Amino acid sequence: MNKREFIKLLGGAAAAWPLAAHAQQPPMPVIGFLHSTSADAWAPFVAAFRVGLKEAGYIEGRDILIEYRWGEDQPDRLPDLAADLVSRRVALIVSNTEGSLAAKAATATIPIVFTVGGDPVKLGLVTSLNRPGQNITGVNWFSTELMAKHLEIMGELVPHASVIGCLVKPNFPGVADQLAELERAAQTAGRRLRILNASTKHEINVGFRTLANGQVDALLVGPGPFFTAHRDQIIALADSYAIPSIYTERVWPKAGGLMSYSSSATDAYRKAGIYAGRILRGEAPANLPVDRSTKFELVINLETAKLLGSKFRHRCSPEPTR
Repeated sequence: MNKREFIKLLGGAAAAWPLAAHAQQPPMPVIGFLHSTSADAWAPFVAAFRVGLKEAGYIEGRDILIEYRWGEDQPDRLPDLAADLVSRRVALIVSNTEGSLAAKAATATIPIVFTVGGDPVKLGLVTSLNRPGQNITGVNWFSTELMAKHLEIMGELVPHASVIGCLVKPNFPGVADQLAELERAAQTAGRRLRILNASTKHEINVGFRTLANGQVDALLVGPGPFFTAHRDQIIALADSYAIPSIYTERVWPKAGGLMSYSSSATDAYRKAGIYAGRILRGEAPANLPVDRSTKFELVINLETAKLLGSKFRHRCSPEPTR
């Protein structure tokens, strides 16, 4: 082999090295994002999750991929969606309350990061807040557990309210226990509750007609992504019937609702992104304590309050005598 042939051969081998190195790169990790509602409804919270991932050093499309699975308000679809993510061997699964229960039933090995409004121990997701155990941890941002507090706040806003409605999704995890606590709080406060169940858009409309016919003085809208996904419908109905209402997260008054009291679901999803990043870097979910929100905020839409005040006084004023 002469010198020219050796250089030519060496050059060809060198050109092949980048290709070989590229072929040996490990595949990009995939996060499964499992949720019971729809993509459009949950866009602000998905954005917050991406912010958390970025803080942890991961950017979607550059460092990780995300496979989204949406239940479209049909909880019975979640077990199949969770099983699909497990079959794809995703690196971890991020999910809300109903999605997390389905994911936990589907895998005992793939890490799960939950965002839940109820107590994750009572929900059966973890055995301990400080030491979750097994393959699951996450963020508890408190919404289900604040219904009695919502009753107290509404009583201060509408002190003469004797009948208060409560719109709930009956099969949402944790709601039954909270309704029992709410009933006790209402009895102590000398108020009567009107419980209205709704699991579809049509049932929401029917519930509001029932509220109006029953002369309900105020409304508590219960927790869960189903109601959050249909917040525009509920806010419009509350305005139409001039019913003072309190909601579970600040996205409601930002969308035109009267007020909310809770910790921040948006921040919970940001924290879930950070936890996801830590797990991708090798930390075990069993060693990551459940993050519980400690900051609560009362948010009031002043413009809505002004408009509602005028409508509410008109609705409650006596009919003129003839």
